[in-house]
Amino acid sequence: MHGKAAVLVEKNRLETWDVEVHAPEPGGALVRTILGGVCGSDVHILTGEAGEMPFPIILGHEGVGEITQLGAGVSTDYAGTPVKVGDLVIWSPIALCHRCYSCTILEQTPCENSQFFEDASKPNWGSYADYAWLPNNMPFYRLPGGAQPEAIAALGCALPTVLRGFDRCGPVRFGDSVVVQGAGPVGLSAVLVAAQAGARDIIVIDGAPARLEAAITLGATSTVSLSLPADERKRMIYDRLGKQGPDIVIEAAGALPAFPEGVDISGIHSRYIILGLWGAIGTQPISPRDLTLKNLTIGGASFPAPKNYYQGMQFAARVQNQVPLAALVSHRFGINQAAEALAVTKNGVATKAVIDPTIS
Repeated sequence: MHGKAAVLVEKNRLETWDVEVHAPEPGGALVRTILGGVCGSDVHILTGEAGEMPFPIILGHEGVGEITQLGAGVSTDYAGTPVKVGDLVIWSPIALCHRCYSCTILEQTPCENSQFFEDASKPNWGSYADYAWLPNNMPFYRLPGGAQPEAIAALGCALPTVLRGFDRCGPVRFGDSVVVQGAGPVGLSAVLVAAQAGARDIIVIDGAPARLEAAITLGATSTVSLSLPADERKRMIYDRLGKQGPDIVIEAAGALPAFPEGVDISGIHSRYIILGLWGAIGTQPISPRDLTLKNLTIGGASFPAPKNYYQGMQFAARVQNQVPLAALVSHRFGINQAAEALAVTKNGVATKAVIDPTIS
């Protein structure tokens, strides 16, 4: 059996390949991709901003799929829920070794031997493809009954990333004031989690009107346009929150200039959580004195743990009828239109783009 896959052959060179679809290995699973989420990190991988990749690779690390075949010995997902052919699942797309210091002692991801991509000619778990081959020890989880695939896909790896960030850097507390830099999927996930946690104020900065509108639907209390000068953005935030400033600032912009601005707008005794700058390699100047005068805590997080994917799936399924998660999926593309999907993600036109393999 063969299927289509969007393969990044080298930097800025994307091709559609006809690839062999392999039966699952013992302990693994084969799933037919229903929706493959398009992430801002994919844009950074495409352009080379995220560094050198082991080309050729099948893009896509966010997926909702239907089990078509289970490997020998598999009768449950990685949370112990029974599974069968036809069930919908998500998967944690980082292949961990489960036998290193990070895996067994620190219990942290990624590990020293993490594998993020497999060669495109080999059995593969990339989601810009008709099928995803999940190896033994790659966690997957069955969607709860009634969960909408679009609602789960809408926030993709962003919601697990935000949950990972709050695990590492401390949660949003009831009554906190929060500023979110960026209203892409990571920023929208941060808004959703903060709103559900009972944040008093949630202010979102972005330049795309559609994304700012989406932030309001998920619980943001006000928005600030990125088109305004930085000093005006800060004035608007402090006019609303008072001279103490925000309790938490979340970087979800994925753009280097966001970092010094985030430090500047952070409040007294606050936290600055860096989530979006994984793919933006470079440096930015800040004043270290600001960190001490503000008693500012800065923390970062990336590469969600399997539990964060499970938590994110359960969270999205629980709130899908309270907030319009599925409606965040604004653009759908076929596998051979992956370049277009990445373009609308890069320029901010799409609130959330997905790969739908049924589109020819």
